[in-house]
Amino acid sequence: MDTIAETMDAWSVARPGPLSGSPLTRTHVRIPSPASGEVLVRVAACGVCRTDLHVAMGDLAPHRSLVIPGHEVVGHVVRNGDGASRFRLGERIGIAWLRHTCGGCRFCTTNRENLCTSSRFTGWDDDGGYAEYATAPEAYAYRLPDEFDDVSAAPLLCAGIIGFRGLERAEVPAGGRLGIYGFGGSAHLAAQIAISRNVTVHVMTRSAAARSLALELGCASAGDATDAPPEPLDGAILFAPVGDLVPVALGALDRGGTLVVAGIHLSNIPPLNYQAHLFNERQLRSVTANTRRDGERFLAEAARAGIRVHTTVYPADAADVALSDLWNDRVEGAAVLVHP
Repeated sequence: MDTIAETMDAWSVARPGPLSGSPLTRTHVRIPSPASGEVLVRVAACGVCRTDLHVAMGDLAPHRSLVIPGHEVVGHVVRNGDGASRFRLGERIGIAWLRHTCGGCRFCTTNRENLCTSSRFTGWDDDGGYAEYATAPEAYAYRLPDEFDDVSAAPLLCAGIIGFRGLERAEVPAGGRLGIYGFGGSAHLAAQIAISRNVTVHVMTRSAAARSLALELGCASAGDATDAPPEPLDGAILFAPVGDLVPVALGALDRGGTLVVAGIHLSNIPPLNYQAHLFNERQLRSVTANTRRDGERFLAEAARAGIRVHTTVYPADAADVALSDLWNDRVEGAAVLVHP
């Protein structure tokens, strides 16, 4: 493979299940070759997303045996597959969660490719960035703003994009009031975009460190996860994968408010009371992946707004430690794996 080695170190999900059973295994595998229309990148940094936890722990049914997780990948193009010409060799690009859509279904043809029934995802259907090298279809990769270094750019590629889509679906007007439940990698980025739009942000989270970070970033208040915000909310985003918080957040909405659940996995939601939680045209919405347009819009807005990406950095050979810390709420901001 020219000057590229033939094998690489990587992490794969060997036995999905509790972290105590070590579902993530360090392995040595062959470096992939880019297929037609794909690029091969040398990975510089890869964000550690809560979705990786769900894949490793089996909350998301495995789509592929021994899959390499990681879908917040920053790297440099080292090889183009046949027909790939969008990026030059050496160019820095980002690989995100959405990896493939059919382009012809009723969702794809109506600007809703995130709902494509033939979609494929990085780190679930195909190998991701918990490795030294990764491939991606060039049409689904992103050019990254120069304003962000490799470590800061990595969380933008899922945490940032999904938080942005959640904010869009919450439909909070400028001057409005947004509640955020859970305050990790995605939430702290969405909060900064909201603040840049002149939205008042109230944060509810069980982590004292996260509450401090929220106030440092300019949020108007920060309370415990089940606390009532100081004023009724025009919209709210639930980032914590905790179904018990759905009625809590719905009850905090003003008339006509919208609660958006931004995770790919959620524990069971307890029974709702129509009068207390949904009447007066309050809405409950979900977020499913994202469109490439979402990604392009978010990256541009993040650069303009000058958002600060708070990260906890781990060496690439400590992905298992990073996942454990994420599970146990020991990560401030977003966890990122880096290669030497």
